[in-house]
Amino acid sequence: MEPDLKESCTISRSVPSIEPSPIFEVYVGLGSNIGDRKKNIEKAIQMLSDTPNVKVCRVAQLYETAPVGYEAQPDFLNAAAKVETTLKPGEFLAVCQSIELRLKRVRKIRWGPRTIDIDILLYNDLTINTDVLTIPHPEMHEREFVLKPLSEIAPKVIHPVNGKTIEQLYNEIQGQVHRT
Repeated sequence: MEPDLKESCTISRSVPSIEPSPIFEVYVGLGSNIGDRKKNIEKAIQMLSDTPNVKVCRVAQLYETAPVGYEAQPDFLNAAAKVETTLKPGEFLAVCQSIELRLKRVRKIRWGPRTIDIDILLYNDLTINTDVLTIPHPEMHEREFVLKPLSEIAPKVIHPVNGKTIEQLYNEIQGQVHRT
């Protein structure tokens, strides 16, 4: 992965303005199960880092997980990253989708195989529900492959809808996984 990224993270503004844009703390989930999965995730993180007004602050280690939903596909590598940005949620979504396109993501089957998937999990404590974007990610609290890497880098971050920390959500899902 990338060099060790420290918790302290200050985004530099490329253009001074009279009223500075707020800096958003964003958490994203990344996954890949086609091609060189590790390299796909590393490229996506680098492309995020190379985006103006976006700074990748921390990246979780990679975790190999079985597919969920559509199961007739290879296992995934998953990670999570903390990002700081002055981009608004819709602008940041466009950046993520552009990276997916440049890394040859093809959407044929819902939850199907992909070179890269970048999901916006949390955006400060915002809640957004539109046709194109839902924050927090609507299924993150049910998915171990999201919560495990996210709990590594953001255990005390609070889910803005249910009020639980990421660590609590991960512990709850761990209990469910072990009971089944």
